[in-house]
Amino acid sequence: MYEGIVQDLIDEFGRLPGIGPKSAQRIAFHILQTESFDVSKLAELLTVVREKVKFCEICGNISEQNLCSVCRDPRRNPALICVVEEPKDVVAIERTREFRGFYHVLGGAISPIDGVGPDDLNIRRLMQRLADGTVTEVIIATDPNLEGEATATYLSRLLLPMGIRITRLASGLPVGGDLEYADEVTLGRAFEGRTVVSG
Repeated sequence: MYEGIVQDLIDEFGRLPGIGPKSAQRIAFHILQTESFDVSKLAELLTVVREKVKFCEICGNISEQNLCSVCRDPRRNPALICVVEEPKDVVAIERTREFRGFYHVLGGAISPIDGVGPDDLNIRRLMQRLADGTVTEVIIATDPNLEGEATATYLSRLLLPMGIRITRLASGLPVGGDLEYADEVTLGRAFEGRTVVSG
């Protein structure tokens, strides 16, 4: 434990997701010890981000405008919507250059332990987007964990009566991975999603 504002700084960094006590301490000391680190620039950027960045009115992705760059793109296929948990998932899928439809960001996943239910997610807006019949396929791309699976199951049951094709991203073994290190769920998914090589 450090005294005063140094500990306050460490505690504040520690509140960020994915930053544990040791990482928070390293970041704080990097800022304190590196004279070339521009603290005022960081503070200014944080303020500007808070003021300018918002969520897209259509899909919920982050944007500096009312509509994100994907929703403004007229070359996208309006018949496809890929449902993801967070804006970072949009970036990950866009990097593949495989998907040319639109997105819908839920803003999280169903997690009873964390007190997050379906009403806490951006599901109502998704239903509104699907109501006009333009969308023919919804691709559910939630994380392959307990919360992501619960969310995917909930969405599938909710969307099934609409007569829209519902698909889920395949999951299984990563490229470069070894079978002996794969957990049973991942290995099971790899068997379920196997593809035909011949005959």
